[in-house]
Amino acid sequence: MILQALYDYYQRKADDPDPARRLPRFGFEDKEIPFVVELTAEGKPLGIADTRQPDGKKKVARRYLVPKGVKRSSGVAANLLWDTAEYVLGVDTRGKPERVAEQHAAFRQRLQDLPEAARADAGLRAIEAFYAAGGSALLVDDPSWPEILETNPNLTFRLYPESDLICQRPAVAGGFGIGDEEGGRAAGGICLVTGEAGEIERLHTAVKGVWGAQSSGASLVSFNLDAFTSFNKAQGDNAPVSSAAAFAYTTALNHLLDRNSRQRLQVGDASTVFWAQKGGATIEEGFGDVFGEPAHDDPDARTDRIRSLLGAVQSGQFDGGEGQDRFFVLGLAPNAARLAVRFWHAGTVGEVGRRIGDWFEDLRLVRGPNDAEFPSLFRLLTACAAQRKADNVPPNLGGDIMRAVLSGGVFPMSWFNAAVQRCRAEQNVNYLRAAAIKACLNRLARQSDASIAIKEFSSMLDLNDVRPAYRLGRLFAALEKIQEEASPSLNATIRERYYGAASSTPVSVFTTLLRLKQHHLAKLSNRGRAVNFERLIGEIMGGLSDFPKHLSLPEQGHFALGYYHQRQDFFSKSSQSDESTQGESK
Repeated sequence: MILQALYDYYQRKADDPDPARRLPRFGFEDKEIPFVVELTAEGKPLGIADTRQPDGKKKVARRYLVPKGVKRSSGVAANLLWDTAEYVLGVDTRGKPERVAEQHAAFRQRLQDLPEAARADAGLRAIEAFYAAGGSALLVDDPSWPEILETNPNLTFRLYPESDLICQRPAVAGGFGIGDEEGGRAAGGICLVTGEAGEIERLHTAVKGVWGAQSSGASLVSFNLDAFTSFNKAQGDNAPVSSAAAFAYTTALNHLLDRNSRQRLQVGDASTVFWAQKGGATIEEGFGDVFGEPAHDDPDARTDRIRSLLGAVQSGQFDGGEGQDRFFVLGLAPNAARLAVRFWHAGTVGEVGRRIGDWFEDLRLVRGPNDAEFPSLFRLLTACAAQRKADNVPPNLGGDIMRAVLSGGVFPMSWFNAAVQRCRAEQNVNYLRAAAIKACLNRLARQSDASIAIKEFSSMLDLNDVRPAYRLGRLFAALEKIQEEASPSLNATIRERYYGAASSTPVSVFTTLLRLKQHHLAKLSNRGRAVNFERLIGEIMGGLSDFPKHLSLPEQGHFALGYYHQRQDFFSKSSQSDESTQGESK
């Protein structure tokens, strides 16, 4: 299913009318080529063109369409008409002259193996003349030569004054097929992706761009031990995929994982890519903003795109033809030289759009002016991690949450536990932790037995919520507010000292806090304010029969939400009071 969806995506992108978005045809790939050797028709080098452009503190090389590279492990295998400096020019950059000589000979042999029609092209003749005249010895005076010796970059050739590379010239490009992978190919068979007969790919192209995987790439499909094989089949024969299908899915996946791709995001340790069955889908453009971080140069753009996406869902835009298109989400994690599928979701655009709406509805809370309307998944995870560090987030948690979002299932309880525990450990119920607690509790209530009606938590203070733990959280917030107004110069309130115990063993704390409350009320100079606080305490405690000895973990979540809602209600009333005072003064 995954390979077939990637294969279909490649077919769509290969037919894209825009050349800038079109994927390379079978046998080619996009490759960063930092240096290009310019040759005259007689093979005389005119210099080495540096294709790199500044990108922040780094230089990024231009990407060119070149013949698909071979898959190398430890042996010598040359790419066709492009490769590293050791292969192309035969220069020793690592103190291994014998191996470099073998590499350069392999590169020259690939040129000799081309058909006569291709070798007769002016570009190939220029390359042969360049080698016959001395090759790399003709380039030692070029300003780029010291850097080439130091970094061993990829190089290729161009015939002056053309803009295309020699490997892109029609006579050359049409005269060769795909370069054989190291180890050759298996025999023909039925492709599992297309269902058609064809030549089976023995070693699939490496997939690059997965965070934490090897820089040279890792395999999504591979068999290198007897334990992975069956019926004495070797490598690609165990999962027969044709050469064309293998090229298509790896090209599509590498395109999606590209560092400049807008269809990838990092979810925990999973490099996540997503795409729609058909082009132009609104959700394909906005999905990355749903879970990703806002851009530093324009943080409001993410909010606008999410609002547009949610507006499309609410207006019924996804109820028609576009809503029936398939949408795919794939999360990949490193596993030595291979890739592990962390999660995979395939659904309709309409279904995914509704799930995204449910996600933000579950997270919706009354908030302060500096809190994000649509918090990113990364911020939600780090808010619930020790020291708020991404390194302390469990590697599977992000993927589990995304799977729950896309499927509409229950959020992982480990996320809820972490949010509650961080509230207790830091004595701080902030917006992100409260949003995580509310989302987990409401999703759990929604998925519970239909015969047991469990009330969901609202986004703001609910005066009709009679759950004891929720009331206790409100009571604790009210007592803290009384102390703050009675002693405004205090550096710490009862929250820093008592929150952990109040949220887990209320009976041991609240009797003491209620005694202190009388002392704090007596210090208030505004007696009307003191009366209002007394009424509030009476309203809250009217729904409490006694203080529980212990609160379970879910009830501690109720406590945190009650505390957060009541605190935000105080802030909103204070803001309204300030605004009315300013209006009267005018």
